[in-house]
Amino acid sequence: MSAIEESVLEDFRALTAEQQREVLEFMQRLKQLAQPPPEPKKTIWEKIEEISSRVPPEAWAEVPTDGSMNVDHYLYGAPKK
Repeated sequence: MSAIEESVLEDFRALTAEQQREVLEFMQRLKQLAQPPPEPKKTIWEKIEEISSRVPPEAWAEVPTDGSMNVDHYLYGAPKK
């Protein structure tokens, strides 16, 4: 244990129980301040853009352009409209 830690513990032990509680709360607040702020949450559109940017262009070229019109064909094999 370092000299600083020993000194802090010695001073801490000399405090009343209430003062020790206050010191503990203060230390917990300091720990929270030292943590990096959480990343801002991404919108659904940002997530979609991020995921779709990982798809190679040749894969996008194979995506049918009539998917909304012929969804039953692509999902279940029904005749195309």
